[in-house]
Amino acid sequence: MTALTPPERVAIVEVAPRDGFQSIRDPLPTADKRRCIEALLDAGVTRLEIGSFVSPKAIAQMADTGDLVAAFADRPGVRLSALVPNLKGAELALAHGIREVVYVVSVSESHNRSNVRRSPDESLEDLGRVIERLRQTDGTRLRLDLGTSFDCPFEGTVAWQSVDRVLGKALELAGDLPLEVALCDTTGRASPYQVADHFTRLRERHVRPGLDWAFHGHDTFGMGVANALFAIHHGATAVDSACAGLGGCPFAPGATGNTATEDLIHALHGGGVETGIDLPTLLEAADRIAALPGGQTASHLRQVPRDRVS
Repeated sequence: MTALTPPERVAIVEVAPRDGFQSIRDPLPTADKRRCIEALLDAGVTRLEIGSFVSPKAIAQMADTGDLVAAFADRPGVRLSALVPNLKGAELALAHGIREVVYVVSVSESHNRSNVRRSPDESLEDLGRVIERLRQTDGTRLRLDLGTSFDCPFEGTVAWQSVDRVLGKALELAGDLPLEVALCDTTGRASPYQVADHFTRLRERHVRPGLDWAFHGHDTFGMGVANALFAIHHGATAVDSACAGLGGCPFAPGATGNTATEDLIHALHGGGVETGIDLPTLLEAADRIAALPGGQTASHLRQVPRDRVS
């Protein structure tokens, strides 16, 4: 049997400031958020989803995203991104200095309507307008988050063909624009073998210059790290995670926290994979995030005596 060869490096996208903070009902003080982000950057995080530009009526926790961008936009070596659900959100993100827009559309009809109150095809129409807007602004990047790529809380298992339908339309709209596509396990119900199958089939069908692949997972069924590793070994070059395992999608009933960054880093470092993140310092950031009121965290490594963590 041939052993899996780990990649030399994997990009970690820290999503606690967006997917994590938005799971906390009562708005956190901006100063507390800034201290948590500072701790993450001190640990060596270089890609950070800092928030989302959505209606404060929908997610009040994200109302200060612009203030957070202003606080960290000039930090050298840090790649900030922000999630947007529509053209209006993209316009706001660009106006606040964000140059990497994360556009989200769910593969399943039910979840997309629950999340952004429209069909996937309607979201794709708006994606076309976002792409045209990005083409007008130098130095911008686009990432497409395909929610419910493996499972939907309302419709159940999602076949790779359903993902392919949405992805194919999105790639037609993008044309030659560089694009990172993230397959998202919104509910955390995916198995490693399902993750491997989806990545393998979709990458075989969509080969083009400038197309990169990422994975976004939750740890609802305890498969977060395993799913991330299988994604990496089947083509993902970036993986989302949240320090302390903070998170839980408000539009996916039952979904618990994101895969804990520290758990994933431990697994990757065990394979000699370079991430640029210092684990002991990251655990200090995890302690700070876990102390936030109202948060739901799920980190295995935080429970291990620190003298056993290297």
